[in-house]
Amino acid sequence: MKILHIDSSISGDYSVTRALSADVIREIKAHYPQAEITYRDVVRNEISHLTADIAAGFRVVAGSQPASDRHPEHQISQQLVDEFLAHDLIVIAAPMYNFSVSSQLKAWLDRLAQPGKTFQYTATGPVGLAEGKQVLIISARGGFYLQPPFDGMDFQEKYLRAFFGFLGIDALHIIRAEGTSKGDDIKNQQIAAARSAISNIIAALPLN
Repeated sequence: MKILHIDSSISGDYSVTRALSADVIREIKAHYPQAEITYRDVVRNEISHLTADIAAGFRVVAGSQPASDRHPEHQISQQLVDEFLAHDLIVIAAPMYNFSVSSQLKAWLDRLAQPGKTFQYTATGPVGLAEGKQVLIISARGGFYLQPPFDGMDFQEKYLRAFFGFLGIDALHIIRAEGTSKGDDIKNQQIAAARSAISNIIAALPLN
């Protein structure tokens, strides 16, 4: 079993998602000591945002420079998609920033959506090619977005569900801490609830 662990919070040691995702990895190791873990921090090792020339490495882009396997950014795109496809479980620490994911995480996701690698175009529409993988999202939000009036402003978890669904992954699980900006009592209660959910979710994942 191969696990890819992605951190994307800018908050360093103060990050809720970094702490919770570390708990998840410890729990996975306790259940599956032979699991292979690959770690990527997209904040400390930032991935360049897409340009036309970068995107031309894996899709046709009008007016861009011709694709070249020797282009450093094209090599990075290849490395990132190969790394993603080589793992069975993707653990993503994904805090909400301004109602969506961090731009650093978005840059990583943009490198994964490669025609012919993670999805393909067909006569009836695009079809995902990454089926069979599990994605576990560690989500933290300063407010409460599961019910009105703010549920319509969630472009974080909803986006991640839609993105990975587009790649053919429907086994997406969420460990969530909401209200982390509403004072220490609420924050600590939410973190405790998220931590209590970790064991049950890990035990239920079909990772054997």
